[in-house]
Amino acid sequence: MTIQWFPGHMHKTRGAIRERMKSGIDVVIELLDARVPASSANPLLAELTQGRAALKLLNKQDLADPERTAAWLAHYNAQANTQALAIDQGSKGLARTLAQSCRSLAPLRGGLAKPLRVLVCGIPNVGKSTLINTLVGKRAAKTGDEPGITKTEQKIVLDKDVYLFDTPGMLWPKIELPQAGINLAASGAVGRNAFEEEVVALELLAYLRRHYPQALAQRYQLSPTEQEADGEVLQALGRRRGAVLSGGVVNTQKAAEILLADLRSGQLGRVTLETPEEFAQWRQAAADAAAQREAEREAQRAARRPQR
Repeated sequence: MTIQWFPGHMHKTRGAIRERMKSGIDVVIELLDARVPASSANPLLAELTQGRAALKLLNKQDLADPERTAAWLAHYNAQANTQALAIDQGSKGLARTLAQSCRSLAPLRGGLAKPLRVLVCGIPNVGKSTLINTLVGKRAAKTGDEPGITKTEQKIVLDKDVYLFDTPGMLWPKIELPQAGINLAASGAVGRNAFEEEVVALELLAYLRRHYPQALAQRYQLSPTEQEADGEVLQALGRRRGAVLSGGVVNTQKAAEILLADLRSGQLGRVTLETPEEFAQWRQAAADAAAQREAEREAQRAARRPQR
């Protein structure tokens, strides 16, 4: 499934981040969804913030599989100049924890003479606004009149010598990995007009059947056999949840919406839709497919060239 969404304000956000990086940023905090950490990491953001220390925050850890969260933390903490934390937005002392992590990533900054400058980024609907409100509450101060800064950016005092700059959520022009697109749609990171719920729900069902069959059993009393197709399981789910039209026909669109809503709200339990190993395999498969397409195009171009 292909998801493409890059409206005009995303261009403005990209420009704002680029200008902010020029003005001096010591640490970049990227807020990720703990249920889909790599899928919710913006490759365009990685390009814009290259060379800066990184703090990866795996948000919504209370909804994610704890074993897989531990694996993702180890994955990110093994990277150079990078730290990773799993957080719940309501955690006490979160501002202090983040300030300490940022200071450890940029030990040469700090004090009122050279305050630590931190940029916080994340894709839409990953929980960044809620995080900001949790961190600072009424202390958040908009600074849209600063030169080179969009009116939607905020400058926040995280600590006495730690300044946090917040920008709007930004997606990227094209999601290259089909599985990442599915995971972003399933988690609610993209709007409904960018994908078909039934397609996403069927992919989600297939993954749950392989990795979290207990979620289907506990939530819907479903224990499908290997012979049953995902479409049949979705219909059974719809019947269980009352998504039935007149004549006993299952409303599969409604059934898909129910499944996706249950995932997003945590009704399916603690679920993570990817591991570091899986994502590496998906990325390699996409690279191989792109190389194959380019080889085929080159062969077609060669066939059209006049023979000498």
